[in-house]
Amino acid sequence: MSKLPDEAFRDTIGTIDEEGHRKFIFPKKPSGRFYEYRKWVSYFLLIILVANPFLKINGNQFMMFNVLERRFNIFGFPFWPQDFYLFVISMIVGVVFVILFTVIFGRIFCGWICPQTIFLEMVFRRIEYWIEGDRGAQIRLEKQEWNAEKIRKKAFKWSIFLIISFAIANVFLAYLISSDELIIMIEEGPENHISTLISLFIFTGVFYFIFAWFREQVCIIACPYGRLQGVLLDNKSINVAYDFVRGEKELGRAKFNKQEDRAASGKGDCIDCKQCVHVCPTGIDIRNGTQLECVNCTACIDECDTIMEGVGLPKGLIRFASEDEIEKNSKFKFTARMKGYSAVLFILIGILAGLLFLRTDVEAVILRLPGQLFQHKGDNISNIYTFKIINKTSNDFNDIHFKLVGIKGTLKVVGEQDLKVPKQGMKNGTLFIEINQNLLEDDKTKLEIEVYDGNKKIETSRTSFLSPRSFD
Repeated sequence: MSKLPDEAFRDTIGTIDEEGHRKFIFPKKPSGRFYEYRKWVSYFLLIILVANPFLKINGNQFMMFNVLERRFNIFGFPFWPQDFYLFVISMIVGVVFVILFTVIFGRIFCGWICPQTIFLEMVFRRIEYWIEGDRGAQIRLEKQEWNAEKIRKKAFKWSIFLIISFAIANVFLAYLISSDELIIMIEEGPENHISTLISLFIFTGVFYFIFAWFREQVCIIACPYGRLQGVLLDNKSINVAYDFVRGEKELGRAKFNKQEDRAASGKGDCIDCKQCVHVCPTGIDIRNGTQLECVNCTACIDECDTIMEGVGLPKGLIRFASEDEIEKNSKFKFTARMKGYSAVLFILIGILAGLLFLRTDVEAVILRLPGQLFQHKGDNISNIYTFKIINKTSNDFNDIHFKLVGIKGTLKVVGEQDLKVPKQGMKNGTLFIEINQNLLEDDKTKLEIEVYDGNKKIETSRTSFLSPRSFD
């Protein structure tokens, strides 16, 4: 049984030829109102992306994901390993939000917000248009022999790409190791930070490979979100869509002829100019219907509107619309699935807000030393403990001391008596607690210990005190 011609596109992707080799895409330079909006959104997001690791709130980096030291800052709030559950919930909230957004608006995140698309389309491709020209000029340059002109243009372009990739790698590194560490590395010189320098070169190579060669393949092949889209979209999701009802009509697509009455001829409004295909950055034909490769960048909408305006036909042949809107002319409705995702998102945000509200800026953990029993010291019983104080604030603690609550006893810190905990730092140590045996009523007594910085109580910790079962 032969395959329908309009379904053959589903057996391959636009960046692979019939022999399975990579087919490079040379998209036409977009123009139009959506492209102008997207430029402003992209530049705004680029500024935020570059500035985030260098902005600070209360001494905390605005955004940091230090995986090696397990320290994270999100919107200026520091997250330690003890707060990992908060970080996980934050990520889940983000995933559910993206899922809900995709169910309603399709893959618009990819075309308008994703850093990969923004860097590729608004930085690297614009440089490419400036050096090599538009689609036709790029194709001609690619086919011509390696003469002086081609070498000059390619070398100039690749050099700029490499410099920008190096700059992006530095920003990426600032997210990972903190901007302060990056600045220290620059000031002290790379010879003192060889491992960091090697990491920087690796990141530079990865970014250069992605933006100079791999390009749209990231969105088509590598990105898991593109695959996830296939199970999230339905006929009610709003996408960049071709109005096949209006574009095909009775007789289908046909070239434009000024001499005929197109409406009376039964021909569709699509004049088969293929400009929507030429401008697509992933190489698809949007007229084939919703496809995983489509990132909803709206370049085809702008191009089609320009063509429609030029031939005197109504705009909107390609537009934001759901399949049901095009085929059945039905209005958008907030479906039960959308309500379900919204409810889950609302609950998760509520849980996260509550946990953030209850989260303390200081954590003090006091535990009995494993494997150690109590000791008799005359009429007193002594236990040995380890303590850990975590300072999540941007202030130094210079006078840390402990106080027993609810029972009379002696608490002695081993070693250093002048305890200090720096901002965003941690202090470990050992202490002894001695309590008169006549005050102990059980073999395991619950203790409450207050932690002070000077005269200010900063945290309360609870532990247990081990003693003999009987003192008779």
